[in-house]
Amino acid sequence: MMGCCWRKAVVFLLMIWLQKCCFLSVAILDPLDFLALQSIRKSLRDVPGSNFFQSWDFTSDPCNFPGVYCDSDKVIALNLGDPRAGSPGLTGRIDPAIGKLSSLAEFTIVPGRVMGRIPGTISELPNLRFFAVSRNFLNGDIPAGFGELRSLHTLDLSYNQLTGSIPRPLGSLPVLSNLILCHNHLDGPLPSFISNSLTRVDLMHNNLTGPLQSDSFPPSVQYLSLGWNKLTGPVFNTLPNLNRLNYLDLSMNQFTGLIPCQIFTFPISNLQLQRNQFFGPVQPDSQVTISTIDLSYNRLSGQVSPMLSTVQNLFLNNNRFFGSVPESFVDRLMDATIQTLYLQHNYLTGFQMNQTAEIPLSSVLCLQYNCMVPPTQSACPLKAGDAKTRPTAQCNEWRG
Repeated sequence: MMGCCWRKAVVFLLMIWLQKCCFLSVAILDPLDFLALQSIRKSLRDVPGSNFFQSWDFTSDPCNFPGVYCDSDKVIALNLGDPRAGSPGLTGRIDPAIGKLSSLAEFTIVPGRVMGRIPGTISELPNLRFFAVSRNFLNGDIPAGFGELRSLHTLDLSYNQLTGSIPRPLGSLPVLSNLILCHNHLDGPLPSFISNSLTRVDLMHNNLTGPLQSDSFPPSVQYLSLGWNKLTGPVFNTLPNLNRLNYLDLSMNQFTGLIPCQIFTFPISNLQLQRNQFFGPVQPDSQVTISTIDLSYNRLSGQVSPMLSTVQNLFLNNNRFFGSVPESFVDRLMDATIQTLYLQHNYLTGFQMNQTAEIPLSSVLCLQYNCMVPPTQSACPLKAGDAKTRPTAQCNEWRG
C-alpha cells in the first residue's frame, strides 16, 4: 500500500516539476514516457564525431528533442542518431525501458556501434509497426516477443551479429510486410509466413538450414533473397506459387531438383540460382524477358534453350549442357542485345559464328572448355582457366 502511494506521489511531484521547468500550456509528456526516455538516453551515447544527443536537455520538453515524436502526451516514434550519410552513429545498448513507451509505433537507430541484446520488453509495445536497427553490433537471439506485436509491418535487423533461429511466431504476424534479417549468424529452419501483406524477405548471408515448404511464403512476396545459407531440398513446390516475384536470389545453397519452368514467366528482373545442386534440363515455355539470369555452377543438362536468347546477361557456365548453341544467340550477340554470355565449362559442340566476325565491344562471350574449339570469344574470367577445350576423352565419355 505504501509503495503504491509513494509511486503516485513521485508521479504527482514530477508533473508539478515539469510544469514549472517547462512553462508548458499544452499537455506535458506522460511521466512514464519521460522516465523511459531518460533511461534510453543513459544507455546510449554519441560516437566521437556525432552530436545527436547534444540538445537532449531534460529540463525542456522531450517532445522537441531531435528524433522524438509525440502525439499529445505520448511518445509515438524514436529515430535515434544523425540520419545524414557518413554520420558515425551511436554506441551503447538498447535499454529495457523501451517497453514503457506504450504508444511507440516506430523505433530506429542509425548505423553505428550499438551492441548487446534486443530487450525482451519489446513485446510490451502493442502499437509497434516499424523496428529498424541495422548495421550495428546487436547480438544474441531475436526476441520471440516480436511475434506478439500484431501491428508490426517492418522488421529490419540486418548487418548485425544476431544468433539463434528465426522465432516461429514471426511467421504468424498478420500484417508483416518487410522482413530484413540479412548478414547475421542466424541458423535453423525457416518458419512459414502467413501475412498476405508480405512483399520483401531478405535473409541472405546467414546459416539457415532445412528445406522450403510449399507454404513457406505467401503469394504476395515480390522480393525474396535467401542466398548464402545452407538451405536444402527441392524448390518445385514453393516457387510456382510466388508469381509476383520481381527479384529472386537462392544462390550459394544446397537446393536440388529441377528448376520449375514457371519462374521464367514471372516479372523478375534478376534471377540468381547459381552454386546449388539443381539438375536436369532448363526449358522455358516461352521467350524469357528476365534481364539477368545466373544458373552457373549447378548440374543442369540438356541443350541450351533458344527461349533464353533474349536474356541480356546469361550465365550458364559450369554445368553439363551439350549440343550446339542455337543460332538466335549468335544473332543477338552480334547486334549487342546480349551483353554477357557465359557458356564455359560445359559439353557444348557448336557455336555457328563466322570466324572473322568481331564481337561488339559492349558484349562478352566465353566459350572455353567445351567439346569444341571456340570460334571466337572475348576475354573470359580468370577462374575459367587457361584450357581452351575440354579433353577429348571427357567429351567421348559424355556422348557415350
